[in-house]
Amino acid sequence: MSNTQAQAKSAPKARTAITPTREENFPDWYQNVIKAADLAENAPVRGCMVIKPYGYALWENVQRALDDKIKAEGVQNAYFPLLIPLSFISREADHIEGFAKECAVVTHHRLEKGPNGGLIPAPDSKLEEPFIIRPTSETIIGDSMAKWVQSYRDLPLLLNQWANVMRWEMRTRMFLRTSEFLWQEGHNAFATADEAHQDAIKMLDVYNSLYEDFFAIAGIRGEKTADERFPGADHSYTIEAMMQDGKALQACTSHNLGQHFSKSFNIQYQGVDTQMHHCHTTSWGLSTRSIGGLIMSHADDDGMIMPPKLAPQQIAIIPIVKDDGSAVIEHCKQLAAQLKAKGIRVHLDITDARSSDKMWSAIKKGIPLRVEIGQREMDEGKLSYVRRDLGKDSKAVVTVDEFLGTVQSVLDKMQADMLERSRKFRDDHIFNVNSIEEIRDFYKADGVGFCKIDTGLIDNPDYQAIKKEFGLSSRCLPYEDHGKKVIIGKSY
Repeated sequence: MSNTQAQAKSAPKARTAITPTREENFPDWYQNVIKAADLAENAPVRGCMVIKPYGYALWENVQRALDDKIKAEGVQNAYFPLLIPLSFISREADHIEGFAKECAVVTHHRLEKGPNGGLIPAPDSKLEEPFIIRPTSETIIGDSMAKWVQSYRDLPLLLNQWANVMRWEMRTRMFLRTSEFLWQEGHNAFATADEAHQDAIKMLDVYNSLYEDFFAIAGIRGEKTADERFPGADHSYTIEAMMQDGKALQACTSHNLGQHFSKSFNIQYQGVDTQMHHCHTTSWGLSTRSIGGLIMSHADDDGMIMPPKLAPQQIAIIPIVKDDGSAVIEHCKQLAAQLKAKGIRVHLDITDARSSDKMWSAIKKGIPLRVEIGQREMDEGKLSYVRRDLGKDSKAVVTVDEFLGTVQSVLDKMQADMLERSRKFRDDHIFNVNSIEEIRDFYKADGVGFCKIDTGLIDNPDYQAIKKEFGLSSRCLPYEDHGKKVIIGKSY
């Protein structure tokens, strides 16, 4: 053993706020980041979660950013029922086949005391027709569209709703896969096939701008292969994001539904030619799963790292006080007020916790900038700050005036750097392979990342076998390869 190897073996393991680390156990690390950052916890209902205030503030920022982008495209928000008549779902055979095993069914409308004193569904309250708790809303919205669209003048009809849905999951993980989750789902109707095609593509671009500009995540845009297509769609488009463990996360989807749903729900319009025509529809959605992707893209072994644009708290101000620190605290309050006046989200920690605990709380929550001010800094008109993504090596001591003048550029630089790191990680972990054997060699060696293969290989019977062997799936046909290549990999 060389001296270097001996030193490495004897070197003490670096202490981290999150254990196990990403390298030791990525799934457990993920769960512990959520707990340490105080984002969410498991609910008493199996497979569901409670999104805590800090986590919900993050989701609200996602909502706000995406809602602005959606409305900029002329889409209006509406709301549709949680309960969908079974007959509505049954009218779209391909659609229900894709969701049948995930549906939660409501069969009774009243409870009564049972023989053991507990409550049971009242036998005489059985519904004539069961209701499905919405797994998605194409069918219930299609029914309304059929009423609202009569003429070509009513088109395009552009709708979105922010809602919850339920898909009965057997294996759940907070944010990534829960029985109930939050999302938005857009549903648009058009007169022509070309308009629907253009809309499905455009809305994927809207999502891509959200991921790059706000999440600081560089994904891969492309079309789903036929076996991965949304039930009832002519074409499905996706953004596939690469997590730090090399697995794929379907970040969002946009679907060209053709005339499947318009024919099932009689969504017709009278054209300029006075003839009746079926509409062409699209649907598109993004869910709280995106927060899981945010965690697995950016967090480290000390906790969450929030992109500044989405961070519930962009700056944590920590007064370093001894004995009577009222003057320092008042000074920090004035700084907080000045930052808020600039539109910056600030958390001033004036709890009686130890300074070190306050610092670690800010680190684990991923607050982009941590500002520390003690008596000496106050007297000198200075402060120190640290960027969460760079850690202690980024510590800078500046005057308060200088900080106020440059703070937005510091946040913007952090946002840009996080996106660039995401893009580099993605590009460095996509590998062109030319045969089934090369795929096997890559994943047998625990390769991290995606393989890119010729589309012809997916028709090879051995490809189906290797997918099963390593738990792989076809993620998408990347735009950049014009349908000639397929990205494959392990996924969430």
